[in-house]
Amino acid sequence: MLHSLHLKNVGPAPEMNLELAPRMNLITGDNGLGKSFLLDVAWWALTRRWPQELNPKLTSGYIARPPDPKKTASIRFRLQSKTKPVEYTSTYSPRDQRWVGKPGRPANPGLVIYAHADGGFSVWDPARNYWKTKSGEDIQETIPAYVFTAYEVWWGREAIFEGKPVKLCRGLVEDWSIWIREKGELAAMMTGILNKLSASGEQISVGPLLRLSVNDARDIPSIKTAYADAVRVVHASAGMRRIMGLAYMLLWSWEEHVRNSELTGDVRAQQVTMIFDEIESHLHPRWQRTILKSVLNIMESLHLEATVQLIAATHSPLILASAEPLFDSEKDKLFTLSLQGDKVLVQEQPWSAQGDVANWLVSDTFGLKQGRSFEAERAIEAAEAWMRGETTELPAELATQDQIHAELLRVLAGHDSFWPRWVVFQERAQGS
Repeated sequence: MLHSLHLKNVGPAPEMNLELAPRMNLITGDNGLGKSFLLDVAWWALTRRWPQELNPKLTSGYIARPPDPKKTASIRFRLQSKTKPVEYTSTYSPRDQRWVGKPGRPANPGLVIYAHADGGFSVWDPARNYWKTKSGEDIQETIPAYVFTAYEVWWGREAIFEGKPVKLCRGLVEDWSIWIREKGELAAMMTGILNKLSASGEQISVGPLLRLSVNDARDIPSIKTAYADAVRVVHASAGMRRIMGLAYMLLWSWEEHVRNSELTGDVRAQQVTMIFDEIESHLHPRWQRTILKSVLNIMESLHLEATVQLIAATHSPLILASAEPLFDSEKDKLFTLSLQGDKVLVQEQPWSAQGDVANWLVSDTFGLKQGRSFEAERAIEAAEAWMRGETTELPAELATQDQIHAELLRVLAGHDSFWPRWVVFQERAQGS
């Protein structure tokens, strides 16, 4: 579990500081201000490797570019290890072109799962990636972490380890096909996780195994949809593939951790950290409304005896609206990245339920003036200025009452809540 991050002279701001909550942490902010960067740093603090360092094929994620050599760059973080809370500081060495800190193996943070925005996943498993110490010396006999592109999540990944090819993961298509043929616990668990991730009334039903073509001997799982009894999973929509990829990686990371803990004789992880970039990616609003609760419920049910922490970035006001029944100020936090002048600031936002998506859009978290189109916002601002008698700075195309009225007719729905104010103003203006 990650307690805090303090960055100096690294990333988009001179300094950034986050004191994280033990259960749910939601991060919002405009594009380019550093949400994904903070998630990558969180992963690095817990695992001590950058995702792209382990898999250069990733299309998203922070590339550990050298900070300004004239400034001392540091990352300080506190985390709960397997046995105790620990604090580390790493500084960037321009001479060595790498981050350096306390020598030796890092603390064991428990199971760490990172869902990237592009559909890739990274997994750090203490049963498989935490190296041993013998006679006071570190013996790195394990793979540092498992980092998969979106393609590799589906089709598997091989790697070279100690000079030999090894299969890191068979991938969703092959593993799910095996589970379906076996008709055992994993097939039932995959179906159950898919149902929990699905929007209400739109549960994903599993269909038969199918072939792609006469020249391809692989069996492909299928799902049932409203328009077909069997759609091969590789032909499903982007949103469905996102959900299936998430379901698979949650189950795969759990199942591999359990099996390898039994092999090594280790106790299962007592902490699980899930890092999620753009949790709403590819999802219809019906699915966005339930995804946050579903992810938390699945993680807690898979890891019954573990403490679960979620760190998620989002652009969606519906995600925050869906968090209102879940949010506990003792266990959860909301952070916002904003641009103040030419500086990026990360701030903890006091939690305040807004009630609906429109109110979240105009809250301090998202900062829109109105939850309408840009053109509608502009027309209403011109109309309000006209009603106040402030007409000197109106744009030329909205300089008269008739022009404003015509634009309002063009850009506002007939039932828009602004119409009564404007109509009453016009009637009073005509009466006087």
